[in-house]
Parts: sequence; structure tokens; C-alpha cells
Amino acid sequence: MKVTKFGGSSLASATQLEKVLNIVQSDPERHFVVVSAPGKRDGQDTKVTDALIKYYKEYISGKDVTASQEWIINRYQAMADELGFEAKSLTKIAKSIRDLANLPIEDNDFLYDTFLAAGEDNNAKLIAEYFSYKGLPARYVHPKKAGLLVSSEPGNARILPSSYDRIEELRNFDEVLVIPGFFGVTEDNQICTFSRGGSDITGSIIAAGVKADLYENFTDVDGIFAAHPGIIHKPHSISELTYREMRELAYAGFSVLHDEALLPAYRGRIPLVIKNTNNPSHPGTRIVLKHSGETMPVVGIAADDDFVSINISKYLMNREVGFGRKLLQILEELNIRWEHMPTGIDDVSVVLRGRELTPIKEEEILRQLNHNLEVDKAEIEHDLSIIMIVGENMKSHVGVAATATTALSQRNINLAMISQGASEVSVMFVVKTEQRNKALRALYDAFFRDEQSSQVVQ
Repeated sequence: MKVTKFGGSSLASATQLEKVLNIVQSDPERHFVVVSAPGKRDGQDTKVTDALIKYYKEYISGKDVTASQEWIINRYQAMADELGFEAKSLTKIAKSIRDLANLPIEDNDFLYDTFLAAGEDNNAKLIAEYFSYKGLPARYVHPKKAGLLVSSEPGNARILPSSYDRIEELRNFDEVLVIPGFFGVTEDNQICTFSRGGSDITGSIIAAGVKADLYENFTDVDGIFAAHPGIIHKPHSISELTYREMRELAYAGFSVLHDEALLPAYRGRIPLVIKNTNNPSHPGTRIVLKHSGETMPVVGIAADDDFVSINISKYLMNREVGFGRKLLQILEELNIRWEHMPTGIDDVSVVLRGRELTPIKEEEILRQLNHNLEVDKAEIEHDLSIIMIVGENMKSHVGVAATATTALSQRNINLAMISQGASEVSVMFVVKTEQRNKALRALYDAFFRDEQSSQVVQ
């Protein structure tokens, strides 16, 4: 039994929907299909989700929303016309889109979520009808009927543990079940979306709930590469990753799969595979609990930008009981989340995402560090990137970190800091953003190919 999720690019046009139908029909074990909203048909097109955001902004501003409503409705109509069938669901789809403009604006914390979720929800209605029209018995299932009960956290919903027993009941249906991704329903019957990449999360939850044998995530690439193909020319393709490796890579910039999507499948011990809708015969990348065989010490290298470091020095810091707690309490009181904390004897750095800070918060942090913690020196460094080399097999290979630092040194790349956790699954390097691409290429050459044969995108 398989749960199969298709991303927006896989559902953008009639041509893509025909590919999706063929993929689902080709394997009778594909019982559950989770769908995103239609993506872009070409570079000049607009995603349905983006059109819904525009519609929402017009509505709350009191502007005429007729043009936005008609564009979205016509988007679904165009797909049905291209597929050559009269979709009865289009009447419901049109009503659903127009009814959004009747929802209360004041004191409605879930209004934005309800607008956004309409993209996935209406696409699932159309796709289920199309499957049935082509002879594949299918049924549209709203997340409420599917049992996807979530917490009341707009834009950041979390599945409630009680949901899984209800989701398991979906196994009793004979048809292919088409479920919209990205959102669930609260106990108060409000539409509430997951965070970014939410359709991946839905697929993972359904896979865990029905105890699937495999969770297939179809996108527009042949699996996962060892490094970003926009920076590295023809990077090595990864055939297998562990969940821990994928979590590290997703955190550090691999956008193929949202890192939160891993958790339900990981806990349910469900293998996951990333595949290409446009090349379904390619084996893709499998994500498993443990490697099935020997692997290289480093399986992938990821990079992400917009990091900031709060650098603090204080003589005899290590002898001061409670210093770390007081430091983190400053951040907590300002509602700031931190990411990493490399330390020395008299020094500590707190690395966090740039979006966590504002000029006012920066000023307050420095004020409290100087006056309350009486540090010798405090500064905030911007424009940093993190680069992570990842591999569960690193711990059994001597010299991985040395190979990395040597490669960076030979390219004259200055390291702001280096950190490795106790699990030894990854090593993190912090560099200035202007040197990020150069550092990524140096590390890729060191672990995946000889310097002489290196070909990179300039």
C-alpha cells in the first residue's frame, strides 16, 4: 500500500495531469493520492496559491475581487477543457472560490488559511473526478473526513495524536482516495494550514496513519542531488539517505522536501522515495531508517543563507554559574529562536536566522549583554551562511573534518566558526555569504570528485 503525493508542478496543466493519472494507474498499490494546488504552467504563469493570496489581499482591503475570482475559476475550467471532459465539480469549485468573499474579516484568525487552502481543496475535487472519468474509481476526501484534526495555530498547524486512529480507517475504502494537502481542520471546525511545504506534511501524516508500505513524493526532479545543481555542475545523484541525513540536509537548504514532513513518516517507520513525475521510471532517492549497504562518509552538502551571529566574550565565563541561562533568557524574552551555539572558554556565539532580529531587538540584546551580563565584548555579525557536510558514515571515517578544512583553506576561504554535534551526522561551517558558493564548490570537489576533473558553474 502506497501513499503518493504530487507537487504543484506535477499538477499545473492537462499534460501533467495525464502523467499523474498514468502513474497512479500503473500501480494498484497506489491507494492514496495527496495533491497540491496547481503550479505554474510556464515561467510567465501564476501559481494558484499566489492568485489566492492576491484575492485575499483585495478582499480584506475592500477592493473589487471579481477579476481574481474569475481568474482562479477559469484556471480549473481550462484544465478540464484541455482534458476533454465536462467536470461537474466545477460548479462546486466556482461556488467555493466565490464564497471566500463572504467570510467574516474581523476576529477571523483563520481567514488567510481558508483562502490558501482553497487551492489544494478544489484541485483534489477536480482530480478525483478526472480519475473516475478515465476509468479509475476515485473519491475526493476532505481533510475533515480523512481525520486530519490539527491544533489551532494558523499557518503552523500540528496534527493531533488522536487523528491517527481516524486516518487508519481510510484503509477501508476501495477507491483511490484523493486528499488535498497543506491543511487540516481544528476541533472548532476551522481550516488551518501547515507551515511551508505543507502538502509534504499531509502526505507524511497519511502514510503514517494508514501504515503505508511506502510514501512516494513526486516532484519535478530525479530525486536528490549531493549539492545544489545551480552551483555545482551535474552534481552526484543520491540513491539513498537516512531520515537523519535528510533532516540535516533539509534544514540546511535542500528544498526538495520540507524538513517537518519527515517526522510523521519517520515515527511511523515508513520508507519515503522522491521521484520525478516527468521521469517516473527513474528510481529516485529513497529515505530510510538505516542504510541498506555501505555508503560514502559524506552523502550530501547543503548551504543556506541569512544567518546572524551574536558574538560574546567575557573573561572567566566558564566559571560563572548560570551565564548560559541568562544569555538565552534574553533571547526568550524577545521571542527569538536560536539555531546553534558554538563555545570557547571565554567566548560564546549564538547563531540565529536573520529574520529573528530587528534593529530594535539588536539594540536591546547588546544593551542587556553589556549592562546585565557585564560582558567584555558583544557584537552582532550579519551576512553569514552555513554549509553542512552530512553523512551518518562520517563517524567511522577518520579525517573527514580535516579534509573539509583543508579544502576550504586551499581556496582561501575564512571560517567564521565550525561546529559538530554529538551524533556526528553533520559538520557545520559558517562563512561569509559572499564566499558561500566558493566554499560549497571546494567541499564538493574534496568529497565527490578530483580537483582536476572539476567542472562548476561559474
